[in-house]
Amino acid sequence: MEEAPPHSAIDVELKRLEKRLEELVAVVEQLKDENRALRQRQDALAAERSVLLAKNEQVRARVEAMVGRLKAMESNA
Repeated sequence: MEEAPPHSAIDVELKRLEKRLEELVAVVEQLKDENRALRQRQDALAAERSVLLAKNEQVRARVEAMVGRLKAMESNA
């Protein structure tokens, strides 16, 4: 019986597929890291938005109160 040469077409194809698989695994890991970072950024931005909305509501209430006091002062004058 004859042995197949060490670099037969099957071996070459297997090496190519193995390399491609390693590349894909690396891309998946990179995308996971990117996704994790984006989710953390999204969470931080959502928290910041919440704080800003609360501050905006406080300022709006203060301005409305000032306007009310000014109108009351005009009525008394």
